[in-house]
Amino acid sequence: MPAVSPYAQKLAVIPTAEASIVVNGVKTVFWEYGDKKSPLQLVMIHGFRGDHHGLEPIVAELGSDVHVIIPDLPGFGISDALPSPADITAYSTWLRDFLKQLKAENAVILGHSFGSIVVGAALASVLSNKRAILINPIAANALKGPRGVMTRLAVLYYKAAAALPAKSGYALLKNKTIVRVMSETMAKTKDANLRQWIHEQHDQYFSLFASRDSVLEAFETSVSNDVSQFAPDIHQELMMLVADKDDITALPEQKLLASRIPGTRLEIVEGVGHLVHYEAPDFAARNIRDFLGLQARS
Repeated sequence: MPAVSPYAQKLAVIPTAEASIVVNGVKTVFWEYGDKKSPLQLVMIHGFRGDHHGLEPIVAELGSDVHVIIPDLPGFGISDALPSPADITAYSTWLRDFLKQLKAENAVILGHSFGSIVVGAALASVLSNKRAILINPIAANALKGPRGVMTRLAVLYYKAAAALPAKSGYALLKNKTIVRVMSETMAKTKDANLRQWIHEQHDQYFSLFASRDSVLEAFETSVSNDVSQFAPDIHQELMMLVADKDDITALPEQKLLASRIPGTRLEIVEGVGHLVHYEAPDFAARNIRDFLGLQARS
């Protein structure tokens, strides 16, 4: 039997609408949640191989009094891919122009995982937004340190998928066993229903992307950049929400990143890994509401 979403009932009562715009020639599909008339606007940017669904548990816990916008990143979900080369400058420029078209220059910007790199790069160069939130940010270069070997193997995996004949390449990228290994590695919860639901989410949405080449370019961009390289030029009011069991970026590296951006508020959740948005959205929502100056939900 399929797992029951722990967040479905809360999400179901929040007004939701789908829309799309063309940003510099790239069709970008996005979802709006909550009260569109709210002066509190929050734009969320998801991680690599995800789409807007992954951040919906945070929306469910936030409630309806915040106007939340979540686009599918270019090349993922049902948004078109960026023209090649899809480097970090292209992503940050896309984010700036997406916000400009939506008149969201005063919104609080949130990025998870790869989304934290996109947001970090944009904050350091092209965004005038004054407040930002990073969840499970990529705080150190993935090609260096103890995880470097595994990262290089992953690069080979994506290059092989792009080089193989189309049918074989897509089969490799969407291989359910590989997707499940990734999901098992990231999930830390011992709640059987929640764990199964997380795996089902990854099975359903982890393989929605524009093309093999766009996935490879996005992956190369994600592993060749990190938030720390942009830290000296980030001057916005910033909150970082991190987990003590994150396998992608260890807690000491998160603390070091926070120390390099003056005034950063650092909140740590225990017993959770890289999937704060799935395993601890209540922790995220509680701190986001406080950061926005809202009372805690009863």
